[in-house]
Amino acid sequence: MDKILEAVVMSSYPNNVKQGLVRRVIEAAKQPMDSEQCWSMLELSTKLYLTGDTKYKREIGKEVLEVYGHYHPEEFEEFFNVRFLLSLLQEGYGPLGKRSHYVLDYIQLGLQFVLESPSANSIFSLLRIEVLRKVCERPSPKQCAKISKLLTQHPQCIPTGKHQLLFCQQLIRCIGQFQCVSEGEEEIMEFLEQVNKVSGLLQRIWRTQTSAILPSLKELFTIISSTEEQEAPSNALASVVQFVPLELMDGVIRNLTNDDSITDVQMMMAIGRMIDWVSWPLGKNIDKWIIALLKGLAAVKKFSILIEVTLSKIEKVFSKLLYPIVREGALSVLQYMLLSFQHSHEAFHLLLPHIPRLVASLKKEDSNSATSSLEQLAELIHCMFFRFSGFPDLYEPVLEAVKALPVPNEDRIKHLLGQNAWTSQKNELACFYPRLASKSETGKIGLINLGNTCYMNSIIQSLFMASDFRHSVLNLTEGNSQPLMTKLQWLFAFLEHSQRPAISPESFLSASWPPWFTPGAQQDCSEYLKYLLDRLHEEEKTGKRIYQKLKESSLMSQGVEHHYLNKTLVEKMFGGKMMTKIRCLKCLNVSSREEAFTDLSLAFPPSDRNVRGSTSVLPVEEIGPQFIEPPENAGQLMGSPWIPRKGPMASDHAAPSVSVETLGFQEPGEASNPVLGNDVGVDAAKDPLSTFGEQACAPKDSRSVPDLINYFLSPERLTAENKYHCEKCASLQDAEKVAELTEGPHYLILTLLRFSFDPRTMKRKKILDNVSIPVVLKLPILVAPEETEEVCRRGKDGAVPGSGFMTVVYDLCSVVVHSGISSESGHYYCYSRECTDTVPNGQPRDGVPKPASDKQLDFEIQWYLFNDTRVSFSSFESVSNVTSFFPKDTAYVLFYRQRPGRQSCLLHEALAEAGRLHGEPSLHKDLMEAISKDNILFLQEQEKEARNRAAYISALPKSPLWWRDLDRDKDDDSSSGGCSPAAGGGGSGSFHGLVF
Repeated sequence: MDKILEAVVMSSYPNNVKQGLVRRVIEAAKQPMDSEQCWSMLELSTKLYLTGDTKYKREIGKEVLEVYGHYHPEEFEEFFNVRFLLSLLQEGYGPLGKRSHYVLDYIQLGLQFVLESPSANSIFSLLRIEVLRKVCERPSPKQCAKISKLLTQHPQCIPTGKHQLLFCQQLIRCIGQFQCVSEGEEEIMEFLEQVNKVSGLLQRIWRTQTSAILPSLKELFTIISSTEEQEAPSNALASVVQFVPLELMDGVIRNLTNDDSITDVQMMMAIGRMIDWVSWPLGKNIDKWIIALLKGLAAVKKFSILIEVTLSKIEKVFSKLLYPIVREGALSVLQYMLLSFQHSHEAFHLLLPHIPRLVASLKKEDSNSATSSLEQLAELIHCMFFRFSGFPDLYEPVLEAVKALPVPNEDRIKHLLGQNAWTSQKNELACFYPRLASKSETGKIGLINLGNTCYMNSIIQSLFMASDFRHSVLNLTEGNSQPLMTKLQWLFAFLEHSQRPAISPESFLSASWPPWFTPGAQQDCSEYLKYLLDRLHEEEKTGKRIYQKLKESSLMSQGVEHHYLNKTLVEKMFGGKMMTKIRCLKCLNVSSREEAFTDLSLAFPPSDRNVRGSTSVLPVEEIGPQFIEPPENAGQLMGSPWIPRKGPMASDHAAPSVSVETLGFQEPGEASNPVLGNDVGVDAAKDPLSTFGEQACAPKDSRSVPDLINYFLSPERLTAENKYHCEKCASLQDAEKVAELTEGPHYLILTLLRFSFDPRTMKRKKILDNVSIPVVLKLPILVAPEETEEVCRRGKDGAVPGSGFMTVVYDLCSVVVHSGISSESGHYYCYSRECTDTVPNGQPRDGVPKPASDKQLDFEIQWYLFNDTRVSFSSFESVSNVTSFFPKDTAYVLFYRQRPGRQSCLLHEALAEAGRLHGEPSLHKDLMEAISKDNILFLQEQEKEARNRAAYISALPKSPLWWRDLDRDKDDDSSSGGCSPAAGGGGSGSFHGLVF
């Protein structure tokens, strides 16, 4: 019969004819027959099943085997013996080089017919040993899946005792070597199914033998933490973790993170490879295990590991949001990585280029998963904006991308940031501030934030960018008996000459710290600035007199020395004078008092008070003009507020008023045509630069800096409870109070009083009104008659003989921005540019006239953005628009520099003379040596860090080649892996576009 069957199978008849003949043979096999005939048929069917070159032949072999197993059990048991199985498992079946791949399938098929036979136990014992041996040989995923299928169907064959533990460990090692060699969808699905069968077997074993779980996990950790593997372990290992009971998680993580035998490199390798598991499409709870290990590392303060792994893997995790099948887990991991990485903006900033494209892709997908992810992503982004403010130029594209999505309230943001931080102790992360490999491309140096010290950093950078002040500080001689000024000199010198990308102002912070400030808490930068300038001023007054030092260094000629004999550096650079006059409205007696100031604190007018455009609050004839208008010609001069003036003629439209003015921009040689308020005196059609002037123009419903100054200088009526005690009347009387500037500082500091106390909430609230900032400002200064005559005699513009006001022009040089809604919280950063004089009187050193226009002064000077350690190029456009994009980011402290004119001529001449004599400031020997040594130390630190970092980076796991997304082509929007609308094949139904 076996010969007949073989002849039929090997014949060239059509399959339907063969099938009929085979049916007859199989039906005949159900009848009793001798043992020899059975044996021959079993041999033939075994041959057909194991070596048949077509599926049809193998199916016939299977059918015959099943018939003989059912109808001839004794003969089948005799044939299917231990020796035969051992030979199959150890030697294989078929000719050398063409051994059958179906041995395990054959054994699984035959086992069902010998389960009740006397030899069953011997067969089970054999298989327990042989499957362990097979697994130790690292079979392919397909063969491993066959073993798992066999053992799942016949659990009697699973190794027991110590062998069972070894079997689990070796099975995990097999999974660690699995790789999908094809990118075809069918092959991928088959691979995933094979992995599921193998990991499913582990789950079955762990259910019945829980003692095998922890040793199995230890083996898993050994694999993923290995630094010796040539090839990265397969992400298929993620399928193992999903079956570990979550109740074991805390204990497992605690043991791992407290195991001293595990090195940092091994731990970083392990967590890095686990993070790659977010790519595994069928895993459950993988994100929970990743987050648990990250939290465990934070608990034992392994911050260096967390930082390296986060920075190297966060873009990879972010890219998985493209794929619906892994999106939920990837988003969970991404949320924790970002919300916990609070010591630095580095991780978030890595994602900035990718966010707009991902948002566009998710919007295009238009699924429930995409919508939910967009809302969570937007919440996450706003948390990052809140935590790392001060990067408006970088954030604008991202803000534009998410502007239509819900914005979380501040309580929600603080809750998320509070519950995810690695540590509540900020000083524990002080040494992990962003590592900058080199100086900013701007050439400027940042300042390290020492724990909510951005208020100090922004002030120091603003003072440093005030070049006249900086040069004066750097030129101070050694042994000047001014400890705080000396520390500022050292800090400025390092900011000028250090090779570090950022330096620590710790020494200066401790020396300039106001005693009432709370360590580690956010402070008011204006309050700090006032305290700092006052300290520097008082310190200099008690030390050597400033003229002596300037005389010794020949920085001042004898002709101007007397003028500055009693002035400190702070007074010369930031000091101005203001006359406060109070007039009794009964007897008209005027009392006046002159006082010095280093900054003007500008309050916001009441909402019902319209300052812009009004000519006066009270009739001009009664109190005079309180707004100073730009003169119609260079010689025009306005009178004092209480000097009677002729009323307007009938032909006049209105009495001329004078206000604080913002300048437009003229071409060299053009006649000045200033316009009141914030209007720009250049036709936009004629001059493209006028667009920058327009940015200084406030919308009708917003304020401007001139508005606030005009309000500051406007008269105040003293009545009711605020009545004035008139000495002449010897009683309380209604009065008018007015402030007049009598001396303009070289650097004008304006503080916008944005913080006020709210009695309802008993907290300080912030005024978030947008205030437009002019790049050029004209300020009214009261001039005495004798000074006016001197100015006219010197040929200066702006005044004529007689008592009145003159206009002093100021250029914007720094803007300190506060981001937040309270003075006790938020963040400070600053925009700055280095305003210096053009050549005096338009004459360069070679004597060739080179007139300097407003445009040259205002737009050829580069703006910079200083945000703690980060320094970047910026523009006045960014300064003007920052509040429009980020409503909580508002200008707070402004620095203006006076252009050369009447009041500043002596100081400007002195500075010019110093520049001609000495050029760049020369530092004393000790300071130069300290900077030189620190630069050498920095280079050595860089070399050491580069070696250590190389060791860390080389230890970081590489993603499998078939796990592609952003790494494939970040710039190719059409690729299936890019962070683009086309990525992922265009939707949740595209499985092929996942990550394979």
